[in-house]
Amino acid sequence: GAERAQADLRRPRHCAAAAAKTSTTVSLPQMSDTQAPSEDPVDTSAECTGAESSDNQLELHVKWNSQSFTVRLDSDVTVAELKDQIYEKTGVLAKRQKLLNVRHQGKPAGDDVRVRDCVKPGSKVMVLGTVEKELQETEAVAAVQEAMSTVVDDLDIADADLFSKEDELVPVHPDNVRKLREKSSTYKFEIRTPPRDGTKLLVLDIDYTLFDHRSPAENARQLMRPFLHEFLTRAYVHYDIIIWSATSMSWVKLKMQELGVLDNPNYNVVALMDSAAMISVETHKYGILQCKPLGVIWANFGGRWSNKNTIMFDDLRRNFVMNPQSGLKVRPYKNAFFNYDRDRELRRLTRYLEHIATFPDFSVLEHREWERYARKRPR
Repeated sequence: GAERAQADLRRPRHCAAAAAKTSTTVSLPQMSDTQAPSEDPVDTSAECTGAESSDNQLELHVKWNSQSFTVRLDSDVTVAELKDQIYEKTGVLAKRQKLLNVRHQGKPAGDDVRVRDCVKPGSKVMVLGTVEKELQETEAVAAVQEAMSTVVDDLDIADADLFSKEDELVPVHPDNVRKLREKSSTYKFEIRTPPRDGTKLLVLDIDYTLFDHRSPAENARQLMRPFLHEFLTRAYVHYDIIIWSATSMSWVKLKMQELGVLDNPNYNVVALMDSAAMISVETHKYGILQCKPLGVIWANFGGRWSNKNTIMFDDLRRNFVMNPQSGLKVRPYKNAFFNYDRDRELRRLTRYLEHIATFPDFSVLEHREWERYARKRPR
């Protein structure tokens, strides 16, 4: 049984406020097709930084979709008035707005709280919500999809090779080895808890892996992938956990806090990592790509982890081009309101992690076959 399952898995690797109180300027940022964004675009989110100026006004720099604007508010305005200003510029009704990280006395700030009492200078705030028209369209599409009841069989989804034969040399190319060495010596981890002895390592992406970061919602937990906390709790039995997202650290912390990952009593996160830990590599088939080299982790935790006991989940295969034998591509979690009741990816991945937990060497496993074995495991 177990020996046969291990043998089967071993495959050859393919190496609205008064006008007197506000003034607004609007700018639309431009980005070329090839420019890498500093953080993930969030369709229905806003990023706000606050600072109180010398003329007793509070200045907020807000980004919603591709639109950026600056708002000056009297320092005694309330959260309700701030929401009115956001509505005037975005069309998102105040009742639809969820201001993440705007807290007063340890809980979400009420509409009657003054903005200056809950937004610190330089802080970032994500605003979740969508305009009424888009919400109605979303609900209409959901009704159509439900009526269709289309079910896609996992076996019908092709999983073709992403890289060419020449790209098997990417991990050992001298330029990439140099970049990895430099990044390993300079990157600063956000350490949360010490690693445990004898554990394997699970590295997790955030956007589209654990969280639908583009769908409209009134709070972040509505966009959380189903069974997230059950998945992390069961994985933690055998694996230490590191979160690695291709966004800024401020976004990584904010998303994990709002999803309740950083203070869950059933598991711990060893470290958070952001886009600054990534390197660029040149591939024969796809040109220059940004990726997540696991060697940055392996070089910084005393040799406790390597390709023999590390697995990384990501919805983008290119992110593990430097460590193809350690990566498992998950189906992206999108359209959360359509798919919440259908998505079982994390439950199946839990069973796979438990299945391989006793394997002495992950480098001989072919993770593309994970679903065959996850289906055989008890629930």
